[in-house]
Amino acid sequence: MLTAAFAAFPLFFLLPDIFSGCFVYAAETARAFGPAPILAPGDYPKVTGVNPRMFVWMAAQMHLWFAAFVLAVPIFVLLLEIAGVIKKDKRYDKVAYEFLRVSLTAYSITAITGGLLLLGLIVFYPDLMKYLSGIFGSTMLLYALFFFVESAALYLYYYGWKSMSAGNLKWAHIGVGLLLNASGTTLMFIANAWVTFMMTPAGVDIAGVFDGNIWHAVRNHLWGPMNLHRFIANIAYGGSIVAAYAAYRFLGAKDNTEKAHYDWMGYTANLVAIGALLPLPFAGYWLTAEIYAYSQQMGITLMGGLFAWLFIIQAVLIGALFLAANYYLWCGLGRGVNGERYYKYVKYIAFVIAATFLVWFTPHTLILTPEEASSLGGQYHPLLGPLGLMPAKNIAVNIMLLFTFLSFLLYRRAYRTPTVKWAITGTAVEAALFTAAIANIIWLGVYYGYFTNSVYKVASSVPQVATTLFVIVACLVIEYFMHRKAETTELKWGSVPDRSQYALFLIAVSFTWLMGLMGFVRSAIRQHWHVYSVMRHNSPDAFTPSIAYAAKTVSVGTIIFMAIIAFIFWLSHIGQESGAGDE
Repeated sequence: MLTAAFAAFPLFFLLPDIFSGCFVYAAETARAFGPAPILAPGDYPKVTGVNPRMFVWMAAQMHLWFAAFVLAVPIFVLLLEIAGVIKKDKRYDKVAYEFLRVSLTAYSITAITGGLLLLGLIVFYPDLMKYLSGIFGSTMLLYALFFFVESAALYLYYYGWKSMSAGNLKWAHIGVGLLLNASGTTLMFIANAWVTFMMTPAGVDIAGVFDGNIWHAVRNHLWGPMNLHRFIANIAYGGSIVAAYAAYRFLGAKDNTEKAHYDWMGYTANLVAIGALLPLPFAGYWLTAEIYAYSQQMGITLMGGLFAWLFIIQAVLIGALFLAANYYLWCGLGRGVNGERYYKYVKYIAFVIAATFLVWFTPHTLILTPEEASSLGGQYHPLLGPLGLMPAKNIAVNIMLLFTFLSFLLYRRAYRTPTVKWAITGTAVEAALFTAAIANIIWLGVYYGYFTNSVYKVASSVPQVATTLFVIVACLVIEYFMHRKAETTELKWGSVPDRSQYALFLIAVSFTWLMGLMGFVRSAIRQHWHVYSVMRHNSPDAFTPSIAYAAKTVSVGTIIFMAIIAFIFWLSHIGQESGAGDE
């Protein structure tokens, strides 16, 4: 049984983590409260033929991609299982079980890449690991403990699915799922403390001397926003990968029944991904604001300096995500008998999303030759320059979110006919909410963004976000009461064109590439510091890579990761055909 064999790997590959962590912690306890070491270039070990920075970079990136996937999948597996119990619909249970099987192999690869990352850090950056373990040694041991708990819960949750579901132990099985998700989320929170400490150190003085209170170091400036941002992003990312798996199976389906099953599976996973994507920009705003609050220098480097143009690449990828998500929903209108009546609105939604996408990735400062700058009259385009500022981009992203939500509302109505007397009034209220929200978002962005000082420019983004969230929540409430007793028609699952499935592939690839690029930016704004302003990085690799270098590296990593994911898809497929996945 290939699936079972691969599933057994995490505990084995965890052992080096535990022993290495214990060794480092024990060796450095005596000097845990000493200053951060001052390193010379010769203090960094070398291995012939291996670039230390590249080894650690690729291992860390692979580990984070797989960790994001395996953290997210159990969350919506649990939600689907609970939904199946409440609705008494076996489809939810069947899809949840298949989701979990797909992620099982990824757990072992997550542990393997984690072991490689730890190996690289210990071999190439031993002094950094000694310093960090002197502060976080207790949390490292706690991390190993929760990894054991998560692994045990995973095996019980997966292999006990059918036996516990067949009897009266269904809610006990759900309890195991809760334990699995709680331990996985705790692991992420613990690891986030180490990462954010390196960016915004707390609990240490200027020389790096630890004050002895582990909570001070854990609860540093970025720990809270990083936890929220990664939690939401991981759910969106995991949903996109599973949706890509469903698309893969849909395109290879042998009959209409199988095609209908994977169509529903892809829609469900994509719904989770897009649902998590909607609030993700706001979590990113909070994280960025906290970076500025801790260090204006890091904030300027992030958004207005060296990495500014990477955010143009980010804008293109986010635009691709939204366009692909909307396109998939538009293709899905054909599943419902009433979907055709909404096709006439698609071109208007597409125009608005394309227009806001163009604003979203318009740069403020152009890269020009001296002759071009002289002809233009400066580095800023006289008409397009204002669109490169954050007020314009805040307007664009909020409107993009609203119109993506509108595509979802039209999709829901494709197979529902309301029977309440106030249906027309309810629709008019929703239209009024959208209109008022767009007007308010534009007014806040234009007036406070271009005619007031910087404090109001930043502050205006809060009511813009609140407006968007209010409209989404209010319309969902109206939709619920309007269609609670609506006449519904059965959706024609499996009837969508094949091209819709390629949109799911695009979403998964865009998410992967986006996470890699933004992960690089988050780490690189520390520049020549291991621990920002406390422990300087003095190895030969203590330079900031160019945008081209970083983009190429992340692109290669994305290709490798997607190739491994394709192998996992294939492995799950043959495991299902042989019956191994159902034992």
